[in-house]
Amino acid sequence: MAATGKKQKQPAKKGRKPDELRALGREELTAKLAEERKTLLTMRFQHATAQLEQTSALKSTRRGIARLETILKEKE
Repeated sequence: MAATGKKQKQPAKKGRKPDELRALGREELTAKLAEERKTLLTMRFQHATAQLEQTSALKSTRRGIARLETILKEKE
């Protein structure tokens, strides 16, 4: 294949950096975690019904949830 010189469109990075998350309080982290879990549930339904265009978003959302849970455990 010949290179066309165009860059492929990258999905926008949605998550926050761990340092930014560590600066948040427990209540804010808990609220963010609940929001991310709700987003993941919605994305799973969309994926099951073939409505989800960016399937890689599932993986990044799961990782974001794990990151939030890890930071919450650190604060205990």
